Amino acid sequence: MSQGYAIELYFDPALENQVLKAWNVLARRQISTQLIEMESRPHITLFSSPFIEPAKLENVIRNFASKQEPLSLSFSSIGSLPSDNNVLFLAPTPSMSLLQFHSQLCEAMKKEGVEIGEEYRQDSWIPYCAVAQEVPRARMAEAFCVLRDLKLPVAGYAMDIGLVEFSPVRELFSFVLGNNVEA
Repeated sequence: MSQGYAIELYFDPALENQVLKAWNVLARRQISTQLIEMESRPHITLFSSPFIEPAKLENVIRNFASKQEPLSLSFSSIGSLPSDNNVLFLAPTPSMSLLQFHSQLCEAMKKEGVEIGEEYRQDSWIPYCAVAQEVPRARMAEAFCVLRDLKLPVAGYAMDIGLVEFSPVRELFSFVLGNNVEA
């Protein structure tokens, strides 16, 4: 049974590979393998909800994606969320284009009656790309040191947007930004 759904922003192959490099280094050191095991793909989560009608969102996301262009991204820092799952992430440099992209998506979904939860509202959303989850508390410092060895910033483009069901992660559909064809 599904634990939920998420709208995810995916990267160009070069940027995706930079994120996968971080995942693999942390996995080799046996710090965190959860993202690999759940068959996730490097991404920024734009929205998530335990209850959603995928069919309702498909047209919204298709239309939204067709009006967007690939989005320039630069991951310039590492961080952690104050939660129980000990998530470590790469944070994109906040840009007006990224914030507007998210805001426009939220507006398009609200028009279709989709309720935006607190953590994904424009004034409280924190964009990030998870590189580790469930990091043992005693290994957080080591994980940060490993991530600091990455040559930041890493830059590239967000190229497509999709809806996934989790966990494990299963992509339901995705669309290339600025194109009417499915990814």
